[in-house]
Amino acid sequence: MRDIRARRAVAAFVFSYGASLPLAPAFAMDEPVVETEIVDVRALSLSPPPPAAQPALLLPRPHLPNERGEDAAAAQLMLGDIPFGTGGSTTTAYSSVWERIRASYGMSELDSPLVKEWENWYASRPDYVARMVARAERYLYFIVEEVEKRGMPSEIALLPMIESAYNPNAYSTAHASGIWQFIPATGKKYGLKQNWWQDERRDVLAATRAARDYLETLYGMFGSWELALASYNWGEGAVARAVQRNEARGVKADYSSLDMPAETRNYIPKLMAVKNIVTRPENFGLTLAEVQNRPYFAVVTTDRHIDVGLAAKLAEMPQEEFQALNPSHNRPVIRADASQAILLPADKAELFQANLESHDSSLTSWQSYTIAKGDRMERIAQRFGIALWQLKEINGIPSRLRELAG
Repeated sequence: MRDIRARRAVAAFVFSYGASLPLAPAFAMDEPVVETEIVDVRALSLSPPPPAAQPALLLPRPHLPNERGEDAAAAQLMLGDIPFGTGGSTTTAYSSVWERIRASYGMSELDSPLVKEWENWYASRPDYVARMVARAERYLYFIVEEVEKRGMPSEIALLPMIESAYNPNAYSTAHASGIWQFIPATGKKYGLKQNWWQDERRDVLAATRAARDYLETLYGMFGSWELALASYNWGEGAVARAVQRNEARGVKADYSSLDMPAETRNYIPKLMAVKNIVTRPENFGLTLAEVQNRPYFAVVTTDRHIDVGLAAKLAEMPQEEFQALNPSHNRPVIRADASQAILLPADKAELFQANLESHDSSLTSWQSYTIAKGDRMERIAQRFGIALWQLKEINGIPSRLRELAG
């Protein structure tokens, strides 16, 4: 149960005063009952920030006394290298990413009636498939590149389709998050930061590389992509114990022979169904939108904080699209205590750089306010001209809380 008093904390930067950050629409995750429940993370309440040395709130910058405008100067942003190759025979040999995936399959066909059931499931939901492919278009080229770097079968690039339907804001009842659906503990193990500012399980670059490392480790443990993927879904310990039980009984210990939960039993058949649809969508009455075999995004890096809304404006792109490429930020400011990557459509990076260089005002609209002893939420909101509900929402404070601990 949450403490009814606010903890001492340095809260995050928040929305520009009087404005709200438009949320990307929650994508319908119309999955069957065997699937983990998926919701949009932005519809969830954020936990209060962890304890810190000084109590603080974030308030609209224009209303704060003694405004110094320390970050009015342009941030140091550098146009980074696109984090994958842009040349070479693999890239140029195919006009679409689908062709490239089809040419690099490495997993055997699975003899299971569940494959056909999942093929029928997808074939009966063409709108769902179209939404999934539309989201995947942003990320597929990069993910295929990362998969190929490790010599993995191209089926791995399709895995986010069954994990999250390529929704970067997917969040499960098991607290798995992002297109690769990392649970918190596994995310931390593979270096994904999770704090009040940012959750790198939703970061396209970081989470993809972490998934690649994790899957490679699992394959090294079991020597089978089927068992590696079962472990990704069920856990390597559970799969190892199931293998040991079969071996102790003197029976086969491959994926099809193990006793496993229904979700894991359906996991690879579902992936094989997606693979078959990608191979010949016309056989299922489906049409896959073309995904060009070239980078969708480029990367810039920043060492200064910048509002999400302003970054989108400088790139002259819809904020919803900007958030789809940069979904890891829990607050509407890109915090850059260290170098922070920003993804932009490949044709927007130079435009963003030029607009940034000509931008001569503050890059952030909010800063922290230190809570004084005896401060009450209502008084702080009145003092700085902000609605009480908004002050609580943007600082992750429970709506029922009124008193602050100084």
